[in-house]
Amino acid sequence: MKKGNKRLVVIGDRVLVKQEDLEDRTEVGLYLPQTVVEKEEIQSGRVVLTGPGIPLPQPQDTDDEPWRSVPTEPKYLPMQAEPGDYALFLKKMAVEIKFEGEKYLIIPHSSIMVLIREEEDILADIEGLDDIEDL
Repeated sequence: MKKGNKRLVVIGDRVLVKQEDLEDRTEVGLYLPQTVVEKEEIQSGRVVLTGPGIPLPQPQDTDDEPWRSVPTEPKYLPMQAEPGDYALFLKKMAVEIKFEGEKYLIIPHSSIMVLIREEEDILADIEGLDDIEDL
């Protein structure tokens, strides 16, 4: 995320979330039981950025030439969270930051309990499908 001449980069399996107020009911209509709200402090918000994922160890080469240097790019196990998702997560695992005057939470991917993702209707963009349905 870039604002002005500063760029915010999320590292590893962390997720940057724009938090919402703690309520008994989420924006999308899910009701949280009172016991969950009191004990666990569950919060919700929109995923703004995600890190690359969990870094995977590099496989050891069993090559006959161990002195040969082979440049390798790091590999990551991707995360399920994507920018734009609505997330319910445990507040106690979150770290609050302020970036360019706005408050955000950085949370580990493992503290996310539920993701709500809006699906796009791909077929709605194709012209002429209504004529086919009439046949």
